[in-house]
Amino acid sequence: MIMLTKNSVHILIFLFLVLFLGTRTCRAAGHGFARTSGNHFTVDGHPIYLNGFNAYWMMFMASSPHTKVKVTNTFQIASRYGMNIARTWAFSDGGANPLQSSPGVYNENMFKGLDFVISEAKKYGFYLILGLVNNWDDFGGRKQYVQWARERNHSLSSDDQFYTDPVVKGYYKNHVKTVLTRRNSITGVAYKDDPTIFAWELINEPSCKSDPSGKSLQGWITEMAAHVKSIDRNHLLEIGHNGFYGESMKEKNPNNQLLGTDFIADNQIHGIDFATFHLYEDQWLPASTPKAQFAFANSWVKNHITDCNLVLKKPLLVGEFGKSSKSPGYNVSARDRYFSWMYDNVYRSAKAGGSGVGAMFWQLMAQGMETFGDSYGVVLAESPSTASVIALQSKRLSTLS
Repeated sequence: MIMLTKNSVHILIFLFLVLFLGTRTCRAAGHGFARTSGNHFTVDGHPIYLNGFNAYWMMFMASSPHTKVKVTNTFQIASRYGMNIARTWAFSDGGANPLQSSPGVYNENMFKGLDFVISEAKKYGFYLILGLVNNWDDFGGRKQYVQWARERNHSLSSDDQFYTDPVVKGYYKNHVKTVLTRRNSITGVAYKDDPTIFAWELINEPSCKSDPSGKSLQGWITEMAAHVKSIDRNHLLEIGHNGFYGESMKEKNPNNQLLGTDFIADNQIHGIDFATFHLYEDQWLPASTPKAQFAFANSWVKNHITDCNLVLKKPLLVGEFGKSSKSPGYNVSARDRYFSWMYDNVYRSAKAGGSGVGAMFWQLMAQGMETFGDSYGVVLAESPSTASVIALQSKRLSTLS
């Protein structure tokens, strides 16, 4: 009698799923632009469901001949598990190794790194969601835009003026135009004409706490959505929303917190094609018990799917979710259960014709990238059980396509 270890079982499951996914995937490389049809995504008139990952580091790694192989390897191994979408940054503002060193001044080597990311995504059958700026200080963010204006003798008192100041908004608009009209040095295709790009993202996790009414942010989204669509009518557009509700529904937020966002009103703005939310109950409710955190997470997911089904009537992506290795009682099995829970919610929604049609975990790392980790990293080659959970979700979604 052959005795199988738990690891061996995971490997056998993985091999079965690889064989299955080799002929049945929901990937769509080389096909047309993504579209929306009611609360679903379509490509060439056929529904598409999304299972993928975040990897903010791709452009940076691709800009060096010594590390660009990590981008290739990541797409390569992720494709074996049937994943079909990745979310990454098309920004790095100021600081060391920037894409944009000052307003309108670009690092061609870094841009060529982004070219490589897009060409490799196409090669391995992935769509990309490309973010255009960060709300946070990492990689510059809106704080850097405000600082650039200050350095040019423009008096600004708050980083929240990123959303309202004409000079700062002009810097951002110029960056949007530069990225969208960029011609890929490898493929020769302008970004705005490349169906490998699934969607543009206005800003990662916007907030404007100085205006809890949400009006400042809504004005900015309205203006920037129109700007993006004036340059590129091929691609879908989303905000980068983390899902926080506005004043009238603040009880749905962790601790009733307001960020100057409004999940409903923001995603109803003309030009916003689909909605997203993020989930970090461990960060948002650090003083709560694990049981209370999970109860909140359950409500958070169900509230957003319900609101997209009944109010927004648009597709919904889980833009970020993950399990921190710093969580109490963490182990890989706990992460697997958490991923399975999220994937079950998405699959049930998709199967029932609901708005929840995909998810991207935070975050996928290549081997040897420990310094880029933030306790949420997943290295597929080192985590066969988690890889099996991901592959199973790809398989399930592929049966719906």
